[in-house]
Amino acid sequence: MTTQWWRGAVVYQIYIRSFADGSGDGVGDIAGLRARLPYLQRLGVDAIWINPWYPSPLEDGGYDVAGYRDVDPVLGTLAEAEQLIAEAHAGGLRVILDIVPNHTSKAHPWFRSALDAKPGSAERDFYLFRDGRGRDGELPPNNWTSVFGGPAWTRVPDGQWYLHLFAPGQPDLNWAEPRVRAEFEAILRFWFDRGMDGFRIDVANMMVKDPALPDLTGKVAAPGHHPYEDRDELHDIYRRWRQIADSYSEPRVFVAEAWVDDQDRLALYLRPDELHTAFNFDFLTVPWDAAQARASIDRTRHALSAVGAPATWVLSNHDVARHLSRFGRPPHPQGRGIRYVQLSQLAQCPLDIELGTRRSRAAVLLLLALPGSAYLYQGEELGLWEVEDLPDDALRDPTWTQSGHLDRGRDGCRVPLPWSGDAAPFGFGPPGSTPWLPQPPEWKKLTAARQEDDPGSMLQLYRDATELRHALPALGDGTMRWLDTPDEVLAFERGDGFGCAVNFDADPWPLPDGATVLLASGPLDDGLLPRDTAVWLCGGRTAGNG
Repeated sequence: MTTQWWRGAVVYQIYIRSFADGSGDGVGDIAGLRARLPYLQRLGVDAIWINPWYPSPLEDGGYDVAGYRDVDPVLGTLAEAEQLIAEAHAGGLRVILDIVPNHTSKAHPWFRSALDAKPGSAERDFYLFRDGRGRDGELPPNNWTSVFGGPAWTRVPDGQWYLHLFAPGQPDLNWAEPRVRAEFEAILRFWFDRGMDGFRIDVANMMVKDPALPDLTGKVAAPGHHPYEDRDELHDIYRRWRQIADSYSEPRVFVAEAWVDDQDRLALYLRPDELHTAFNFDFLTVPWDAAQARASIDRTRHALSAVGAPATWVLSNHDVARHLSRFGRPPHPQGRGIRYVQLSQLAQCPLDIELGTRRSRAAVLLLLALPGSAYLYQGEELGLWEVEDLPDDALRDPTWTQSGHLDRGRDGCRVPLPWSGDAAPFGFGPPGSTPWLPQPPEWKKLTAARQEDDPGSMLQLYRDATELRHALPALGDGTMRWLDTPDEVLAFERGDGFGCAVNFDADPWPLPDGATVLLASGPLDDGLLPRDTAVWLCGGRTAGNG
């Protein structure tokens, strides 16, 4: 791989607490991940991205970090983390770790010191403490609300309030404070020095706040001037981070989690002296619809080409309902609504697993054929669906409590993986262990072991696709050209003679004359591409039959 491996890489996301349990305590850990590295190598991915493994009270699944230079004892040790990095590198895998710079845990030493200190002290400058409004300061400093529901402010015993745009256990850092910036630059170097190949930046678009902390008025702010989203001051931080990444003999890389509605604004994060890539949430939020998918692809490519950055393509992650379940229902309002499964949806739109599976198989061939890099979320290669019937007392996501038990949160996409066997824990941990979230008994049909030797399995489709992606020079980073097709069919060619076609919802579509089928997501019908099916082709009359 070249030093710009990230431009066309296939990256596999590991929600470590749900990937593989090596200790038997019901929680995935570094030991379990190390034991499954051969599986990832055979899957054909280029890199792994690991969700936070830092010490944490787990008020938000590890995104409430109590210390950034260590590993949570439940997950392993720093020495094991270093062994994992070395073993992954030896097997040809790069390693990307989450960094959480918008907030810490309230258990972080900085925040504990801030609570012990007085209002106006230097210790409180690490966070956003303010006096309240009202006669006795009994009202929050402004009207901001938490992403998880409820107010974004919590009052401390001395009367001041602190900002938390997420859970109360996640106080927001003050990025106007030079000591905060210096600390995170040192954290980057700490992990880079241990061989970490890059970072995924959590909440990359929300770290900087308007120092006046004004009320939200409902009016659309001018670009770059929202009180806490996508502010222009962010870019100075990332320019400095890029200098640090580029200072290594093999430059390190960044991928931003930035929920930015405008693709042109997203491109600003990816200028040559800033971050390398950013997740393409515009594409992730598209329903199973040809016109909307094509429009998203075009928006992305147009915006990012202006700054010379590659696109990323992603269908699922640890924050959204699994795409098999989204595609297995009629389209519903998109955008951030896909992050949580609404109880009303479940009652009104039963999941069609067969439909969702068929579309998911087609979607991954589209994903892996597009120019740029691709991110896979653990378990999608097994055809896992969103677990929508978890018992109420099993739910751990703070959204469940902060929404007043209206939003069931993200636990349904975080259920531990099924590796083998006919009953829980399905090889996730040793026999007799109990996974931290219950696994559906129906997943016995989807274990990695059961799919291992099945040529028609979802797992084998993913392996075939990544193998071809590495073998074909046309795939990965590069260009593409749309072909003329009916409205509900998307087809494009890449390089010299490679083509991809996806039938979203049209009558069976004739494949180009003389084309050779390299890979299909489902059965073809005598040269016809059925609906909800995708195909990779080479040769033939690539313009298709229109």
